[in-house]
Formats: sequence, structure tokens, C-alpha cells
Amino acid sequence: MIYGTGVDIVDISRFQRFVSENNTSLLQRVFTPRELEYCSGKKHSAQHFALRFAAKEAFLKALGTGLRGGVSWQHMEIVNDRLGKPEMLLTGKAGELFAEAGLQKIFLSLSHDGNMAVAMLVLEK
Repeated sequence: MIYGTGVDIVDISRFQRFVSENNTSLLQRVFTPRELEYCSGKKHSAQHFALRFAAKEAFLKALGTGLRGGVSWQHMEIVNDRLGKPEMLLTGKAGELFAEAGLQKIFLSLSHDGNMAVAMLVLEK
């Protein structure tokens, strides 16, 4: 059973500015060390940061909580499986809320075109 859906679209140029200006404090607040390493190692790092940010926003929309009650950007992490499929890992308060709601699965799709990055996420009970 579907519990919630979330969609978010992000202008990649926002993240290009953060990368170009070496705004590490913002990037470190939003992304986990593993995400920072992954995105920073990519040729188009801003695109990868934007996609991961959009995924986190989509999750918060699907869950219906936003960033409150102790949920942190760091509690959501986007990784790729061995075939490259994006997956979301949850820790901390985000993981607790996911479990408390009786949720079982996260379906995540990421895409980009031109200067836009989009994430679509479905939470299943």
C-alpha cells in the first residue's frame, strides 16, 4: 500500500555555485561524508549534489514531516547499488519515523535534463 509520494525539482546551477565557491559548510550540513566523496569525485559534481538534495526533499514530502522533530539532512543518504540504481538509506530520526509509520520500502527515481534535477519517491507500507 502506498503511504506517500514526493517529487522535487532543483536548479543545478544553485549547487554549481556552492561547488564553485567551495561552500563546504553548506555541503557538509546537507550531505553525508559518503555523499560528499561520491559527488565530489564526479565530473559534474553539482548535478549529483542537486539530485541527492532533490531526493531528500522528496522523501520529506512523502513522509509529510519536513525537517522538524529532530530530522536532519544527515539522516537521509543516497547511495547507488552495484548496478547504479539510487537507494535511500535512513538513520536517526528519519529512520525512526519511517519505522514508526510501519513503512517497508522506498522507491526512488532520479533524473536530470539541462539545468534541472528531479527526484520522485514513493513510500510503501
